[in-house]
Amino acid sequence: MKPDLPYYDAMDLVHRHLVPRTYVEIGVSTGRTLRLALPGTRCVGIDPEPHLEQPLAPDQQVFAQTSDEFFAGHDLGAVLGGAPMDLAFIDGMHHFEFALRDFINLERASHPDTTVLIHDCLPQSEEGAARERTTVLWSGDVWRLIVALREWRPDLDVAVAAWAPTGLGVVRGLDRRSTVLSDHYDEIVERLLAMPYRDLDDGTMDEQLHRVPGTWEALRALLPAHPYRSGSVEMLTARRAAREVVPAARRSLGYRWDALRRTGSARA
Repeated sequence: MKPDLPYYDAMDLVHRHLVPRTYVEIGVSTGRTLRLALPGTRCVGIDPEPHLEQPLAPDQQVFAQTSDEFFAGHDLGAVLGGAPMDLAFIDGMHHFEFALRDFINLERASHPDTTVLIHDCLPQSEEGAARERTTVLWSGDVWRLIVALREWRPDLDVAVAAWAPTGLGVVRGLDRRSTVLSDHYDEIVERLLAMPYRDLDDGTMDEQLHRVPGTWEALRALLPAHPYRSGSVEMLTARRAAREVVPAARRSLGYRWDALRRTGSARA
């Protein structure tokens, strides 16, 4: 069964539903999903080669490092200013072992109500699910992370919502004290890398990945019922839209923007 609505829409809805105090994104690329965070959310992005299309907001910070380098050299809790990690999004390397390490490191900074989202875990073809990219639509073998979590961490709530193009995993019930995944990391990687795609695509994919429809109703049922912080979502959404206007105006006006600022006709 094909995924339903675009995952970008899902991320927008999640931010507006949860209004997280903090948000961590692994795999920033152009910053498109990072910009979905509402004003007041402390954001940390991690990407070895970010290509940001717009300047960062004051409450956003991007580390131009691999996630392994970041976690080896930083205390995420300290980077977040001591605030709890409410929401995280794994969208980095499309290889299972990298995604597994990212999840392990994020869980160490979690609290019982943290939500972790995982992109690219609902493959659409064997070619697109391969470890080497040969197709335009490539999710890699991130799907193995979902299988691993459901097998090795039955204490977690794990599901995949079928948002286009390659699904959105949702993990809840995290336990920062758990060492199961790190203690058995080598064994988990060895076993899951030996699992052929045909074992997933044998008619049991929905069951193995705990697939749910790509609808807001199905996704919302997997999330906390209440936002992480208070405030008018409508006002925050309007402020988010407003901060997109200035960079767009700068790009369209080009050199004339500086002249406008010098005359007092514009405000940055």
